[in-house]
Amino acid sequence: MNTVVPLKKQPAASPQNGADMSVPAISPEKAEREKATLAKHYARRRKAPVVPRIKVSGIQITNDHPDQDVGCALLKEAMGTTSDDFAKGMIGQLVNIGSQGQVVDESGTNFALAIVGGIAPQDQVEAMLAAQMAAVHMATMTFARRLANVDTIPQQDSAEKTFNKLARTFSAQVEALKRYRSKGEQRVIVERVTVEKGGQAIVGNVAHGGGVGQENDR
Repeated sequence: MNTVVPLKKQPAASPQNGADMSVPAISPEKAEREKATLAKHYARRRKAPVVPRIKVSGIQITNDHPDQDVGCALLKEAMGTTSDDFAKGMIGQLVNIGSQGQVVDESGTNFALAIVGGIAPQDQVEAMLAAQMAAVHMATMTFARRLANVDTIPQQDSAEKTFNKLARTFSAQVEALKRYRSKGEQRVIVERVTVEKGGQAIVGNVAHGGGVGQENDR
């Protein structure tokens, strides 16, 4: 069963049978917190990358954009590529993980695309990893639902085992993405250095042993 989450303001219901349909007042403190949260939300939206959407009409999948050329460019940019073939292939894979059965799920596919676009891949490797992260996340949520609706102990053990594997895999994918983006560079940040009386502090690369450019203990 699909859950519909309203993201837009719904029209107020009309009173029926004399029922009191008055809306409770919001306290000034809560109103201020809501205002601050909205300001933060709109600031995040201004910085967020543009993630295009796709539209499903029967068996045809197209960009949900009035200008198809612009829509295609936005789609490729969201996937960190300039290749039409790569973008088409990736969309096909996102359709597969976002749909169940033979019918293309437009909402599920756009959700998977939103995950990839939110990660903002910078190249095709990152796009592929982002798509795998989307697939693992969706599978994790599937088994989380199954775990919450088990009837027997074997069902619980099976769902829990798979859920834990998927959750660990997702964490490993996040770390892999971080390592790839850092290009394998490692940095050591020294927060505090304490030098006792008579000692010396050296900042830089230190090599021990003899040889040219190295200091021997005296």
